Amino acid sequence: MSKRVSAKHKLDRRMGENIWGRPKSPINKREYGPGQHGQRRKGKVSDFGVQLRAKQKLKGYYASIGEKQFYSVYVEASRLKGDTGANLIGLLERRLDAVIYRAKFVPTVFAARQFVSHGHIKVNGRRVNIPSYQVKVGDVIEVKESSRQLVLVLEAVASGERDTPDYLEVDHSKMTAKFVRIPELNEVPYPVVMEPNLVVEFYSR
Repeated sequence: MSKRVSAKHKLDRRMGENIWGRPKSPINKREYGPGQHGQRRKGKVSDFGVQLRAKQKLKGYYASIGEKQFYSVYVEASRLKGDTGANLIGLLERRLDAVIYRAKFVPTVFAARQFVSHGHIKVNGRRVNIPSYQVKVGDVIEVKESSRQLVLVLEAVASGERDTPDYLEVDHSKMTAKFVRIPELNEVPYPVVMEPNLVVEFYSR
């Protein structure tokens, strides 16, 4: 098992939830945390603990973004007009790797990060290899023609595990996706409940 997969499975178990809704998640078999003390009864969690958990869950969902980078997204969200929690979700969903994952061009958000980094994606006809690149409304994202027959891509497109959300216009025959609008929290197809308001409380303490 690779370090990346191991870390992904460990996050599921630590949170006690199937974060990505994957059928292979270990939480489907063992609903307790990792390690020798994982089955102990947990005591009451403090407000700080609840906020920290919400932050770790949201950060981990997007391919375990680094703390420094995730905090930078929060700072940007706080500078925008409107609700900071909603802005945070909007910025995270505008990440190129997140869009690639939502469009079902790859099976996981971890694969999406690698797929973008390896130069398989174009935005408005230009190759972009930065997973955190912020997609704008109206942008057209496509899988490079020479990459469209990769097994990873074909399996993701054929998978029935998840659907593409309404804020993307996806054409799998052309392997393109148009970013139609910035989504609201209730439009984002998270398999578990995300609480960006608690993330805001965590950072604004």
